[in-house]
Amino acid sequence: MTRVGFLYPGFSAQDDYGAFAELLGGDVELPVVHTLMRVDAHRVDALLDVGSEEVLAEGARKLAMLEVDAAVWACTSGSFVLGWDGARDQVRRMRRVIGAPSSSTSFAFVHALGQLRVSRVAVAATYPEDVARRFVDFLTAAGVTVLSMASHGVATAAEVGDLDPDDVLDFVISNDHPRAEAVLVPDTALYSAHLVEPMEALLGKTVLTANQVSVWEGLRLAGLTAARGSGPGTLFRSGSTIVNSVLTTR
Repeated sequence: MTRVGFLYPGFSAQDDYGAFAELLGGDVELPVVHTLMRVDAHRVDALLDVGSEEVLAEGARKLAMLEVDAAVWACTSGSFVLGWDGARDQVRRMRRVIGAPSSSTSFAFVHALGQLRVSRVAVAATYPEDVARRFVDFLTAAGVTVLSMASHGVATAAEVGDLDPDDVLDFVISNDHPRAEAVLVPDTALYSAHLVEPMEALLGKTVLTANQVSVWEGLRLAGLTAARGSGPGTLFRSGSTIVNSVLTTR
């Protein structure tokens, strides 16, 4: 049994990880440790607090007790808001406490794009525009070309978790770009385990969601990506891992 642990801020779409575990089969456990969210707000100041060293260290200590094979900070905005270097330092501190290979959702997106050899994307973000722009900046620092960015303007993670699946489908599909090789949907507060396949079918191209890439990244760190094929979407069907980790190469 392989155990990949997730640090997850507050409570919104954490049940999505159980759904991914079911899709992957019975030999993978995906435990979630909830980290402190003092203020549920898609604001830069609140996100800096969500991803602060103090908050993550407390969660990391709890996750270390579960003896996980790999760990992921499952919060895109709580990592990219720090910028490239800050997000990298965040992961390094987390890894030291947990004692296992570690990453975050922001880097998971970059690694997933590397695995798929995709460099031109559209972003469909549930965040307000100023926060979504910081995700674009993070991707740009990784050498990714963002052809378009749409903001849904949702103010809190709780509201994102309550979005109707049909509304999510409409939002993502309507914010594709004709030259994009993939559409990125970067909020871990959004349920997506059962939406990736319908979105890819309707768009005819790759869709990467935050919880999807977080799970894939954890399995990659645990050495299981090449052995899996039951997860949702093109990413999980992409075969043996070819990506080089940006956490060690940059």
